[in-house]
Amino acid sequence: MTAGADASQRTPTWKKVIRDPQAAITIGLLAAIFLIGALTPLIAPHGPNDADLSMVNAPVGTSGYLLGGDESGRDIFSRLLHSINTAAISALIGTTVALIVGVTGGLVGGYFNRATQSITEWTFALLMTLPGVLLLIILMPVTGGDYRATMFVFGFLLAPGIYRIVRNLVLGVKNELYVDAARVSGLGNVRILGRHVLSIVRGPIIIAAAFMAGSAIAVQSGLAFLGVGSTEIPSFGAMISSGFRNLYVAPAQFLWPSLLLGVITASLVLLGNALRDTLEGSKPKAKKVGAGQRVVADVERDGPTDPDALLVIRDLGIAYPGVDGAPNEVVRGVNLSLAPGDVLGLVGESGSGKTQTAFSTLGVLPSEAVITGGSIRFDGRELLGLDDTSMAALRGSAIAYIPQEPMSNLDPSFRVGSQLVEGLRAATSMPRKDAKARVIALLDRCGIVDPQRTFDAYPHEISGGMAQRVLIAGAVASRPKLLIADEPTTALDVTVQAEILDLLRDLQHELGMAVLLVTHNFGVVADICDRIAVMKEGEIVENGAAEEIFGAPRHEYTRMLLGSILDEDAVRTDPPAAVKGVAS
Repeated sequence: MTAGADASQRTPTWKKVIRDPQAAITIGLLAAIFLIGALTPLIAPHGPNDADLSMVNAPVGTSGYLLGGDESGRDIFSRLLHSINTAAISALIGTTVALIVGVTGGLVGGYFNRATQSITEWTFALLMTLPGVLLLIILMPVTGGDYRATMFVFGFLLAPGIYRIVRNLVLGVKNELYVDAARVSGLGNVRILGRHVLSIVRGPIIIAAAFMAGSAIAVQSGLAFLGVGSTEIPSFGAMISSGFRNLYVAPAQFLWPSLLLGVITASLVLLGNALRDTLEGSKPKAKKVGAGQRVVADVERDGPTDPDALLVIRDLGIAYPGVDGAPNEVVRGVNLSLAPGDVLGLVGESGSGKTQTAFSTLGVLPSEAVITGGSIRFDGRELLGLDDTSMAALRGSAIAYIPQEPMSNLDPSFRVGSQLVEGLRAATSMPRKDAKARVIALLDRCGIVDPQRTFDAYPHEISGGMAQRVLIAGAVASRPKLLIADEPTTALDVTVQAEILDLLRDLQHELGMAVLLVTHNFGVVADICDRIAVMKEGEIVENGAAEEIFGAPRHEYTRMLLGSILDEDAVRTDPPAAVKGVAS
C-alpha cells in the first residue's frame, strides 16, 4: 500500500479487541460487575457489617434480605456488593504496583548496559525467591491487617513476572533500526524508551495485567478466607469462609460469593487470552538487526589536527571479541578529514569497515565494540569517550544520519509526521506548530507530491522511495553541519536512486552541509562526491580528489572496484569530465 491509501483505513486496536466475541463478553461482564460495585452505596439495603440477630441464617428471599442472612445476621447481598469493591481495589493496587516496578525494571534492564542488566536481574531474582503468601502473613503486623497495604506489598511480589516479559521484549526491540534512527536523531534514552520501545512491548504488558489483576483478587480472597487481616472488611474470601463454616446449615451462603469470585477471575483470564490473540496477532513486525550501544576504550587525543576541517578521524581502530575472547580488529589506522561543505565518499566492499567508521562517529557502535585507539574530532570537539547525554546533544542537530534501509528505520506504530516532528523538536526545542510546518515544507522540498498526506500516513502506507525521502527530510530538518549517509540508495531501483542523489546534491548545496557518503557503488560516488576514500579490510588504501582517483587510480583494489562498474562509458572512459559535469 502507498501513500495514496487512506490512513484512516487502519483499524484501531480497541476496535479489534471489541470485535473479538470472547473479549467483548468478558469486558461486558467485568464492566457490569464493577459498575454495580461502584453503585453499592446507592443500591445496598444494609451496611456490610450491620447485624440483626433475628436474621441469622435467614433464607433467600426474606423481606429486605434478597439473598438471606449469614451466621451473624448480616445481609449477604449487601456484603456481596461491598466485596466487589474490595476485589476491585485489590486488583488495582496490586496490578499498578507490579506494572510500575516490573515495567520500569524491564525497560532499564533490557535497554542499558550489562552492569545495569546484572543489577536488575539480581534484584528481581531475589524477589522471586521470596515465599509470597507466607511473606504477606508474616508482614501483617507491619501492614496493620489493611488489605490495601497487603496488596501494595503483593504488587512487588508480582513484579518479577512482568519484569521478565518486558526485559526479554526490550532486548529484541532495542536493536531495531528505527530505535537506532531515533537515537541518531538526538532523542534521549528516556524518550526512546517511552515512545519507541514501550509502544512495541505494551501489548504483552496489557495481557499480563489482566492475569495479574486476577491473581491479586485471588490472593486477597485467600488471605481473607484464612482469617488474615481485618474482620471488618467485606470480601469474597471472608464470605466463603463464613459459608464454609455454615455449610450444613445454609449451603447457599457458600454459593453466592464463590460464583461471583469465579466469574470475575475467569473473566480476567479469558480476557487476557483474548487480548493475547488480538494484540500479539496484529503486532507490527520489524526486521531484527544488530546495533546498539558503544563501549569505548581509552583513546589517544594528542597531536595536530586540521584547523579548517569539520570532521577529523585519526588512527581510528575498532575491535570485536573473537571466538576465543581475543580482540579482532575490524578497523585499523583510519585517517579521514572532511571540510565544511565538502562531500566525501567512503567506498569499499561489504565488510570493509565503512559502516563501522560511520557508526563510531555517530556513537552508536554495538555494545561489544571497543575503540582500540585513535581520535574523532567534530568541529574541534573530541567525540570518543563522550557520555550518552553529550552525544545525544550532537546527534540529530549538528550530526544527522540517513540509513540504508528506510522502511526498517521508521517506527511502524506511529505516523510518519509525528516521528519527524519528534526528532526535530528534540534537536531544536522548536514549538510543535513550527516543527510541523517545517517538516511539511521539507517533505514538499524532497519531492513528495502530497506532503500532508504522507505526514499523516503510517510507514507501511508509503513506498520505499518515499520512505527514503522522508528520512532525508528528517535528517536535514535541523540543518546539521554534517550529514552521514549510509548506502542511501541501496534498497531503491535505478530511477529512484538517481532522484535521491539529485535531491541530496541539491540539499547539500542549499544548506552547505558536509556529507560523508558510505557506499560500495562508484557510480554513486561519481555523481555526487568531491573526494573519495577507498577502504579495504578495515584500512584506507587510497584517498584523494574524485577526479584524480577516477582518472588515475593508484591502488590495485581501487582499480578492481572501478573495473566492476558495468556502465564503463559513463564513468571509466572519461572520469574527469563526468565528475566535472556533475559538479557544475
